[in-house]
Amino acid sequence: MLQIEKLSRRFGDVQAVDDVSFTVTPGRVTGFVGGNGAGKTTTMRMILGVLAPSGGQVLWNDAPITAEQRRRIGYMPEERGLYPRMKIAEQLIFLGRLYGADATAAERRADELLDHFDLGERRDDLLDSLSLGNQQRVQIAAALIHRPDALVLDEPFSGLDPVAVDQMVDLLAREGGDVPLLFSSHQLDLVERLCDDLVILSGGRVVAAGSVDSLRTTAAERVTVTFEDTDAAWLRDVRGLDVLDVDGPSALVELDGITRAELLATAMNRSPVVEFATTHQPLSDIYREAIR
Repeated sequence: MLQIEKLSRRFGDVQAVDDVSFTVTPGRVTGFVGGNGAGKTTTMRMILGVLAPSGGQVLWNDAPITAEQRRRIGYMPEERGLYPRMKIAEQLIFLGRLYGADATAAERRADELLDHFDLGERRDDLLDSLSLGNQQRVQIAAALIHRPDALVLDEPFSGLDPVAVDQMVDLLAREGGDVPLLFSSHQLDLVERLCDDLVILSGGRVVAAGSVDSLRTTAAERVTVTFEDTDAAWLRDVRGLDVLDVDGPSALVELDGITRAELLATAMNRSPVVEFATTHQPLSDIYREAIR
């Protein structure tokens, strides 16, 4: 378990990270989201020991993390750090050996990862001869080469096409299914698809954190109502209701003082109802409300 406790970091007069605390649990994917300058990358660098914190600490299983434990974390930085004029398999093998694998085991592991991304036939190509998306695939392979005990990935899906995203999701499910996995992303649709837990940063502080389900339950309940043959616009006159969208006989509403039972009774008194269903609030809305 990876625990971040009251981490802070100042750069001169700028408080980049301010008293940030959260936990990344094994077997659960934690999304780390926030706008540009929110403090995500700085926090990740402190977790890895690339930056020293101004305050707070990083724990591994309830004890201060050691240098050796940090070596067991797979890290993918936002600014990609591989050697552009080096053959891709050669540098994956090199990295594997730096982590302690022998040459045979490192080569076997490199080939396994490259084959997963359909790059086996290009193992002897230079990195900078690959497309940006394929370079991204090699970068995630570098983070996984040593079968890490935890994963910290900074914008791992940036620049990937849908097929590459699916390949990476499959690989992370296989390789990171039982380890703490923290990743940052601006792509909220992917965060919603992949994450069990969420940490939202704004101005260097945590403004919301918890399981995705728990964050949704704290939001106002939304319901889709569809009538058989009546325009739904009249719902705008119902007290305790915020009508978010109307499309002919169908409306998306947010309960604001009225219960589901009261809304259903009111609707059925007006016209036959063919759909009455709870709608999950999109993660993008939860994010916008949290950073307000």
